[in-house]
Amino acid sequence: MKFSKTEKTRKHIIESTAVLFNKKGYAGTSITDITKATNLTSGSIYGNFQNKEEVALAAFDYNLEKYRAIEHDKLDKCNSFREKLLMVVSVYHSSMNLKFPGGGCPMQNTLTDADDNYELLRKRAAKGLLNWMDEITTLLKKGKGSGEFQLTVDPGKSAAHIIALIEFGFLIASATKDRKEVDKILDIATEYIQTSILIK
Repeated sequence: MKFSKTEKTRKHIIESTAVLFNKKGYAGTSITDITKATNLTSGSIYGNFQNKEEVALAAFDYNLEKYRAIEHDKLDKCNSFREKLLMVVSVYHSSMNLKFPGGGCPMQNTLTDADDNYELLRKRAAKGLLNWMDEITTLLKKGKGSGEFQLTVDPGKSAAHIIALIEFGFLIASATKDRKEVDKILDIATEYIQTSILIK
């Protein structure tokens, strides 16, 4: 696919600032940070985006797409709903050695950063989180229907439980600056799936 000069510049700006926004947040990222990261002038930045918020939204979309693409790629290679559900958790384990965007979960980071101050960013991150919840809920429904999961499983509640554990893992890793802390929480999530969802 061929890109126009404008499209190439926009793509460059997004890719160059994605990790920056994910680590420093919207408020913590200045136009100077953006020009340094892209090696472009502020005029070039604003010639391609209306404002900093538009760059931040595009950077969030890029980060989230990267996260989801890695997970979806692994799920597509699973042969059962059982394997898929376990992969939802294990894909984030350090033993997988997968290259996610730097800075941690973009949804958690953006929701924390946006709060009540940047409504468009908050809505975008909330939508990503709810879509993820829907995906896992659908997976649980299918696995339950196929006889791979226990009949007592509540798909919506179980999806929320799994996501809550994963996101807490990201939170405690961010707080401690220790990637292994994520693994401890992911192990708890895996244990929950094995004991409360899967049929022995």
